[in-house]
Amino acid sequence: MDRGHPLRLGLVLEADAASPTALREEARRAHERGLELLSVRDAPEEPGLDAWTLLAWLAGEVPELTLLALGLDAEQRPPAVLARAAASLDLLAGGRVELGLRGSAESLEEALAVVRGILDTSLEGPLVLEGERFELRGAQRGPATSRALPLWLEGPPELVGGFADGWITADPSQAQAEAVDAAARSAGRDEREVQRLAIVRGGASSEDWAAELTALVLEDGVSTILLEGAGPELAETFALEVAPALRAAVAVARAASGVRVGIPVPARVRARRRPGIDYESLPEGLEAVEPGDPRFGDLRSTYLRGGDPGLVLRPRDERELVRGLHFAREQRVPLSVRSGGHGISGRSTNDGGIVLDLARLDAVELIDPTRRLVRVGAGARWGEVAAALAPHGLAITSGDSGGVGVGGLASAGGIGWYAREHGLTIDRVRAVEAVLADGSLVRASATEHPELFWGMRGAGGNLALATSFEIEAHPAPPLGFAQLVFHAGDFAGFLERWGAVVEASPREVTSFLMAGRPRPGEPPVGQVMVAVDSSEPETVIGLLEPFAEIAPLLDQSVRIAPYSAIIAGPRGPHRGEGEPVARSSLVEHLTPQVARAAERVVLGGAAFFFQIRAVGGAVGDLAPEATAFAHRKAQFSLVGLGPSRARLDPAWDSLHELASGLYLSFETDPRPERLLDAFPPETLARLRAVKDRYDPENVFRDNFPVRG
Repeated sequence: MDRGHPLRLGLVLEADAASPTALREEARRAHERGLELLSVRDAPEEPGLDAWTLLAWLAGEVPELTLLALGLDAEQRPPAVLARAAASLDLLAGGRVELGLRGSAESLEEALAVVRGILDTSLEGPLVLEGERFELRGAQRGPATSRALPLWLEGPPELVGGFADGWITADPSQAQAEAVDAAARSAGRDEREVQRLAIVRGGASSEDWAAELTALVLEDGVSTILLEGAGPELAETFALEVAPALRAAVAVARAASGVRVGIPVPARVRARRRPGIDYESLPEGLEAVEPGDPRFGDLRSTYLRGGDPGLVLRPRDERELVRGLHFAREQRVPLSVRSGGHGISGRSTNDGGIVLDLARLDAVELIDPTRRLVRVGAGARWGEVAAALAPHGLAITSGDSGGVGVGGLASAGGIGWYAREHGLTIDRVRAVEAVLADGSLVRASATEHPELFWGMRGAGGNLALATSFEIEAHPAPPLGFAQLVFHAGDFAGFLERWGAVVEASPREVTSFLMAGRPRPGEPPVGQVMVAVDSSEPETVIGLLEPFAEIAPLLDQSVRIAPYSAIIAGPRGPHRGEGEPVARSSLVEHLTPQVARAAERVVLGGAAFFFQIRAVGGAVGDLAPEATAFAHRKAQFSLVGLGPSRARLDPAWDSLHELASGLYLSFETDPRPERLLDAFPPETLARLRAVKDRYDPENVFRDNFPVRG
């Protein structure tokens, strides 16, 4: 019976060491003649080229064909090494590698467990496996591939049906086929999960041959057919005469019978699906990553926080985003939105819900050089933005790390290395393209949906899905950047002196301070970073000198560097773990009272990370009512990260009593009073009116909700 699997045709190449040029030409002709698959049979006991090496070479020579390694002996090729090599080649080849294993039943079962364990990067932690033949005591998984690597077996039907993605056979007899299906059912699998591959050696006339192969597909469920041992003439006949006739016959039969072409989701993936999500009704064409997908491990978490969503949707454009949003709204699970990455608060992931991941909406385009206007996709990361603008001598003030996503920061605030000179990131935004909760597309600016534009700058996560921003960049010649490490024995005094220097500095100076609990018996250490918007060494040194005098220096580093180098951050996926808590406070000055309260937080160990960012300067040039970020008088933003609320909250609450507000991107405290700390009463009332107009059903409620 036809199983509806995609039909694929190809060749088995002989690993002939005497004629590598002929191999290359044969591979290229296979592609030119419309075949999809090339295979090499592993035969280490025979002379000739190593099959795996040949396969890797072919991956570069013929970048369009899928590559299948046939007959890899599970007892001769260590499965953990093989799995990592296969994943690496699959990544380099753009998702075109498949594995065919053989061996005894005992070795194959354990080898499959090892290979699948290494390839399953959706799971946390290293692989531990104790078997009769293979033992792993913490093997590193991965690298993560873009799809599940298909595993084919030449072996007992029980193993094929129970574990493999495909069955390799030269003679798919009915008895064997029934045994494979029975094993699949016994393992709780859909029979159609197991594809069938037949290796053939030619036929009579082209017409008869095509008829024989058509019967293999429609009657025996074979979908992948490889021609082996063929010379150039037979390969040409297969590709140019038999293959077209076979494809046409199968297409006609499938159209007449209504067979749906595709491969079922494997049982091992279905078993990890979460309740409340209708996985079967996912919009067609929309990239969806669920638990069990090898990409899931790279998408489940944020920079600091572990997550375990039931589904991650990754739209390529606004049209797909709308479809994903409609689907998510129909499910009875939490909805989180993630732009390019980071997410200290952890609100861009969840447990068992849906994450709309906008990382593919990452274009950066200078649309008006005269006005220095840049269109930036919400899914880009700020390191990518800085790199794209560097050749134009421009930059956009953002956060302090290139790994931060554009969407979350450009709709909440943005306190970065140019803050005192150029303001917050939201202060440079001139328009926002967004998808509303009902799926409609809008452009918000000073003249278009002005109230939405007001709210999107400071509370955007509550109102709509920003897809791109038009932002006015600023000139960005190389700037001075210093990293200073201090002996901060008098920690409160150290904070006061640093704050005084910051406030006395001109606007082209922005500084951050970091500290952590000192080791037992050792004095506290403070790290100060200073950005000076000047490429003149004398000017930079002159503006740094007051900082160098606030406490004894332990180490120092000063350089003149492009902004893109200073903000450069990790480009890879975020794989945070646990649930750290974060608290935020905005203060107008580092008074003795504030400094002492901060000292108690740090030296008492309530926070394992403590940072103060200078604000002030240009941030205060805007009126509080200009944007939904109303705390324009604040000179400093304080943030602390701790292991638990029980440890951090009591100490931070004493500090926060001296604050004038908070920065919502760094806050995880769920107590309702935090809402008024983020948005003063007048701001909150106006924000709720905007919410009622643009999101009356409160769809976007996961990011510091203005309504419960």
